[in-house]
Amino acid sequence: MKSTLRIAVASLMLIISINTSGQWKNLIDKNMSGWEQLNGTATFNVEKGVVTGTTVVGSPNSFLCTKEKYGDFILEFDTWFDPQMNSGVQIRSESRPDYQDGRVHGYQVELDPSARAWSGGIYDEARRGWLYTLDNNPAGQKALKVGEWNRYRVEAIGNSIRTWINGIPCADLVDGLTPAGFIALQVHSIGNDEKKAGLQVKWKNLRIITENLDKHRSPYTAVIPQVSFLDNQLTDREKAEGWALLFDGKTNSGWMNAKTMKFPESGWLVSDGQLRVSPETKKQGEGGDIVSAGKYKDFELIVDFMYTKGANSGIKYFVDTEKNNGSLASIGCEYQVLDDRNHPDAKAGIDGNRKLAGLYDLIAPKNVRDNGSDKWNRAIIIVRGNKVQHWLNGQLTVEYERSTPAWRELVAKSKFKTSPGFGEVTEGRILLQDHGNDVWFKNIKIKELK
Repeated sequence: MKSTLRIAVASLMLIISINTSGQWKNLIDKNMSGWEQLNGTATFNVEKGVVTGTTVVGSPNSFLCTKEKYGDFILEFDTWFDPQMNSGVQIRSESRPDYQDGRVHGYQVELDPSARAWSGGIYDEARRGWLYTLDNNPAGQKALKVGEWNRYRVEAIGNSIRTWINGIPCADLVDGLTPAGFIALQVHSIGNDEKKAGLQVKWKNLRIITENLDKHRSPYTAVIPQVSFLDNQLTDREKAEGWALLFDGKTNSGWMNAKTMKFPESGWLVSDGQLRVSPETKKQGEGGDIVSAGKYKDFELIVDFMYTKGANSGIKYFVDTEKNNGSLASIGCEYQVLDDRNHPDAKAGIDGNRKLAGLYDLIAPKNVRDNGSDKWNRAIIIVRGNKVQHWLNGQLTVEYERSTPAWRELVAKSKFKTSPGFGEVTEGRILLQDHGNDVWFKNIKIKELK
């Protein structure tokens, strides 16, 4: 891996050094006539080819935006920012009267000097939140030199958005929500914190190329994780790595009621590429929890979900539908799906062990970044032997080990104490819970680990 990464970095630096064909467009000029400021009142000025943004008290996020929109492009810039602030560069972004009164929204390439070190990650400003964090890219986390000038490169070509800092790969995102939009330089809001007034972020050598991108783009190497948000599709890399869709976006194939082993005739709907718990359509005796046709042992599971206000649901795994003649068909370890803000179960249990992204009634979650009701969130469950992790929106929320004395002690204090061997089966089905509330699921995919 280290050797491959060195080759990739060397290749990128070579490309950067030879891209002097005259097709690049410099985006910084003396009067910045091709730009306009939106949303906030932070100050922007340009001097000797350097754009400087300065924080002010009481302003929302401020954006200096290109008047021109860009679809496919390669963007490069140098940036320096005060270690006390974070910032970002918007790409393929928009400001529309019909969306939050013109609030700037879209992809943001992160400038982050904090200890979490997510510089080069991709945040969906004022929309879906974090799309690509760097918690699984330790080399990328070390790419930024805090307090110094840093060189960024962004390649947005088709559904692919890739980033580098100082030649180190940081993000590899596949997403098709917004194919084009403006580029914007952000000065982050400081609220009413007068101590942070006057902090600065600077940009120079800001240039873009939009033609002959195949000639200039960096060769693709799978040196960092790829994250895809394409609806119910697999990328070529995902296919090569062994991922499989558990929901095709069109039919209920591969899913069945946990007890009847047939897909319910009511209570669940497949529409608009989503698998939906739909209580209002439920007939007497219909609906209920549904499970995957396949059983899984060691795996990585991804599920995008959206819940309504006050909703309760869950994603279960290690579900044994045949155990005790089917009497425990819906019992399994549960990744809790819950509106913590509005459902009373968030305050039940012990020390928060019934909250979103936790292990239901057993382990409380940490680092919860919930996008909220009526917005999409991404759950990831990773199982390697007895070791299990829960992730929510790119952050680890739960980590535990099954079949240990500590595990059995947890179970003994939970509502599962009457279920012998709870959570210790070697393989089981995936379950989506019908808890009587509207919840949507999509992009359900799994990779079996070896």
